Amino acid sequence: MNETTSVGHQADPVKRARLRWRARRGLLENDLILTRFLDEKETTMTDEEVDAFSRLMDMTDNDFMDLLLSRKEPSAEVDLPHIHALLKKIRSV
Repeated sequence: MNETTSVGHQADPVKRARLRWRARRGLLENDLILTRFLDEKETTMTDEEVDAFSRLMDMTDNDFMDLLLSRKEPSAEVDLPHIHALLKKIRSV
């Protein structure tokens, strides 16, 4: 099941464009970091990473920036292993 979904995301230009659109943020800093990350990693993202990315994009800009800058760690509904793993990747880009 994951393999089919992953192929669907990677092969579907509409899904890929939607992911990039969701990465557009109100804070320029968030926008720059996410654009750099997607430029490097988007074509190889797994289903879990796409899910984690989508969950992070539901956050407010300020809360998301706190996670990016390691001011805070994920809590509540975003305190999931695959979100921690994706944040580590985003922070390293």
